[in-house]
Amino acid sequence: MPAAPEFTVIIPTRDRWPLLRTTLRSALAQEGVELEVVVVDDGSTDETAAGLAAVGDERVRVLRHASSRGVAAARNAGVAAARGEWLAFLDDDDLWSPDKLRTQRDAAVAQGAAWAYSSALVVDDRRSVIDRIDAPAADRLLETLLAYNPMPAGSSNVLARAAVVRELGGHDESLFHFAGWDLWIRLAVAAPAVACPEPLVAYVQHPGSMLITERRRVVAEWERIADKHRALSAEHGVEFDRWGLVGWLAWADSRVGRRYRAAAGYLRAGIMYACRRNLWMTRRSLQAAGAALLGQALTDTGRRPAREASAAAPAWLTDGRSDGP
Repeated sequence: MPAAPEFTVIIPTRDRWPLLRTTLRSALAQEGVELEVVVVDDGSTDETAAGLAAVGDERVRVLRHASSRGVAAARNAGVAAARGEWLAFLDDDDLWSPDKLRTQRDAAVAQGAAWAYSSALVVDDRRSVIDRIDAPAADRLLETLLAYNPMPAGSSNVLARAAVVRELGGHDESLFHFAGWDLWIRLAVAAPAVACPEPLVAYVQHPGSMLITERRRVVAEWERIADKHRALSAEHGVEFDRWGLVGWLAWADSRVGRRYRAAAGYLRAGIMYACRRNLWMTRRSLQAAGAALLGQALTDTGRRPAREASAAAPAWLTDGRSDGP
């Protein structure tokens, strides 16, 4: 491995070796690039340490926290240790196309951008495609980020120049669920981005997702993000969409079969949109509530028209390159 590979992939993890082994294989399967993978073990007590020791790939480096310091601190530890010109963050339960890094890098270089992102697929734990979420337009990205988090697959999507991330101070370690969203807002202020239209990331929806298991913390952090960037949102004439958050949580409930809870969430969102006289979003929320009760496939927050949920999975999800090291 070169002393300074072009890319550093940063994977924070804690006690999820069965998921991590598959994700790690996905990162190492990148084609046409020189990379290193920095796995930050944030205090795991399961078989993670033994599993990583057995990987046997010189491109993999492991950092270990004796006790958990949180995902933002883990990502920042990876940033500090990174040798690559480009940083790519990858959650320990998501998957990449083998062209992900190369495609995003090429697009960023061609457009003179400092960071890049793409569309993404939402898949279940059997890798069946549930939905596709398109990349938000780059020319209105900051305004969109100041309303809600539109980044498909979250932190697993973004590629950014290491120098820019370091200049911004990396992730806010007081945040957990939305540390990535906060960083994207600051990146959008500091540097141009480019959107890649093809889906290069698979967001794996499963019952252990932190969005499902830590709802109160999610809501509290959303309030902190809104407070932190309130002056910036006012400057751009944008209001953080609280009821979009309610819809997003309802979507997460629907994905793991909590039909009644999902329907109740969509109904709450619909009522509040009605109070704000947003009739289009009111209608979409009520339609989503009905769909949730029937167990039908839903979009992420009702912002988009429904699309086919059973789209064919691309070859990189099914050809065995992500079956574990």
